Amino acid sequence: MRTLIANGTVVNADGSAEADVLVDGEAIALVGHDLASAGVTVDRTIDARGRYVIPGAIDAHTHFDMPFGGTMSKDTFETGTRAAAFGGTTTIIDFAIQPRGGSLREGIDAWHAKAEGNCAIDYGFHMIVSDVRDDVLAEMDQVVGEGIPEFKLFTAYPGVLYSDDGAIFRAMQRSVDNGGLIMMHAENGIAIDVVANQNADSGHTEPWYHGVSRYPVFEGEAANRCIRLAEAAGSAVYIVHLSARDALDAVRAGRDRGTPVYAETCPQYLFLSLDDLGNGFEGAKFVCSPPLRPKEHWAELWKGLQADDLQVVSTDHCPFDFHGQKEMGRGDFRRIPNGLPAVEDRLDLMHDGGVVGGHISRERWVEVCSTAPARMFGLAGRKGVVAPGADADLVIYDPNRRHTISASTHHMAVDYSCYEGRTVQGGSDIVMSRGRVIVENGTYCGSRGDGRFLRRAPTGDALRRGVA
Repeated sequence: MRTLIANGTVVNADGSAEADVLVDGEAIALVGHDLASAGVTVDRTIDARGRYVIPGAIDAHTHFDMPFGGTMSKDTFETGTRAAAFGGTTTIIDFAIQPRGGSLREGIDAWHAKAEGNCAIDYGFHMIVSDVRDDVLAEMDQVVGEGIPEFKLFTAYPGVLYSDDGAIFRAMQRSVDNGGLIMMHAENGIAIDVVANQNADSGHTEPWYHGVSRYPVFEGEAANRCIRLAEAAGSAVYIVHLSARDALDAVRAGRDRGTPVYAETCPQYLFLSLDDLGNGFEGAKFVCSPPLRPKEHWAELWKGLQADDLQVVSTDHCPFDFHGQKEMGRGDFRRIPNGLPAVEDRLDLMHDGGVVGGHISRERWVEVCSTAPARMFGLAGRKGVVAPGADADLVIYDPNRRHTISASTHHMAVDYSCYEGRTVQGGSDIVMSRGRVIVENGTYCGSRGDGRFLRRAPTGDALRRGVA
């Protein structure tokens, strides 16, 4: 099928221009002016006048169908990727989890079984390493060769996912050899448990204490430690879901020293705050880790995005129903499943709060939501750009349409929205995945299983050299 998208404003990370886009099959064939007059033959013409034509967004941090705290995240790969498509996201990268004591292969096989034949959009995996051993370090090389080139480790969750400094350092050393990239959940989990237990023992059990137990300095300390370990190993490092000024300062200091440290933040850390945790047990809806921070952290995170000290905005989408799942933590905030729903809302929140709000340009919006994750995670030239030869993952985006976010209208399989009642400016009118229209004017036109697994090239060496 050949589709001509005419009269739109093509927005890429490196600039915007009025242009037509010709889609031939699954790829972009031409980007130019007045292609209809040039005699191209097409099956369908879409008039994008007054709207943007942008590369489909890439959410590089999701957790679909993930076990956590005795339950499972509500969105499956089927429901989660369909909701992502409604929100203009055409690629997700989820996390396959190594079972503690088991192999990486067990985790990869389990996540392939969850995702294959169920995804509405293209998908890839990062690898969570829960147990660093000699055989696991060797297995990392094989996993990179299978197109899964990132490995996430944790300084949080002692006894579950936590890795000590020696394990982290060894994994970083291995990544230098195999070209992979180490991703870090950077919070001092051991210190956090001390404070959390002290609060609970004192009878402070409401969700608000989840936030105040996880001090910003604990995130800053852990981020600095991971960066220093990366310097010692000679590796690059990527800090996931950075939430606090303290951690951003550690990233800035590392980058000023020339360390190849990169980081992402998430919409919840730009638009929600510790205040949201304070409404009695309703605050459980906002429990995530790292936690929501006081509002004074917002301005620094926006500065980080403006200065490219933060390169990516992902979601850490990990939803749990308020009723029946978050309620597991009534009477003890330590038992509330950690995670928020966001995969459907990210692009619109970042357009409304970022572009319309005057924090970032529309080009930077495309950069942090699409182009940078493509470049950093082995999809450059294939995803994240409106250019000939790239996959025709495209969004026709109305920058003026206003709509209100609500659980009553969203497509995520969770019973609440963190942004309930928030009106945003901007919305995806038409979403294409590899040349097929999968969402049009609020209607899902795709099919379960349309998405393909993406074998991705390793970017660790390029990121280590600062050229990715």
